Amino acid sequence: MAFEERVKIARSAIDAGLWLHTSDQYGEALSVLKEAIAQSDASPSMIFKIGWESVDQIREQVVRQLEAAGMERMAVGQLCLNGALAEAFQHGDASALELNKLKEEGLVGQFVLELWPWNSQVAIDALKGGHAHELLDGFIFYLNPMQRFVLNQLWDLIAEHGVPVVAMRTVAGGSVLRARDVPGAAPEYLQKRAVQLAPIFESSGCENWTEFCVRFSFGMPGVLATVGSTNKPANLAEFLSAAEKPVPLPVETVAAILELHRSWSEDHDRFAKPWSM
Repeated sequence: MAFEERVKIARSAIDAGLWLHTSDQYGEALSVLKEAIAQSDASPSMIFKIGWESVDQIREQVVRQLEAAGMERMAVGQLCLNGALAEAFQHGDASALELNKLKEEGLVGQFVLELWPWNSQVAIDALKGGHAHELLDGFIFYLNPMQRFVLNQLWDLIAEHGVPVVAMRTVAGGSVLRARDVPGAAPEYLQKRAVQLAPIFESSGCENWTEFCVRFSFGMPGVLATVGSTNKPANLAEFLSAAEKPVPLPVETVAAILELHRSWSEDHDRFAKPWSM
């Protein structure tokens, strides 16, 4: 897609009052957003993906990405912790709390920790140790009807501790019916899940998959937002329509989805190698 077209759709999202999720890992995303912000009268709140293995490395990314986007502050920093820094946070080492200086300096408003099945133990230990709240304001991970990318034990701890969640990948990459019916349209594990989930969607009465997914997220306790993505105006319009006046899915529908999540986590996700999903 041409740069100008990307700016146009980004500006549409900004003008609609949406928060934005971004990273300098996403090609020209920051340049696109900088231009879109310049063309708009609105000033969007944004979540920036930042990492990796040291406080200095994260500080450098914060400064560099803010400069590239033409902004002075990121509302939320999505921490992607690895190596020694992940271990420090996991075990309550005070060195990880040096990240809080970025808040004190006004460069970052809040921190959420990016989670996957293969790093769930980091958050499990931090929550059990009672020190997660000293740095974090919440967690962020794939959470939609076909994916719940934290292990069962962590999911239960999140509910027990009332940790806020930002749910990524609203529609799991595309329609459940396409994932079920079109060979190669989705990874094998998602195709198998789609076979189980499609009957629940088809009996829901929802107009489309986007509505179903937005209503799922809207009704989840502790979920503050769902993060979708698109470069197509029609899809953005569908997101906006679904989010305008969302009504939670019926309790029994959500319960059926969560039961599938628990099964999938036990049978597949806990065995997943890094970046295999």
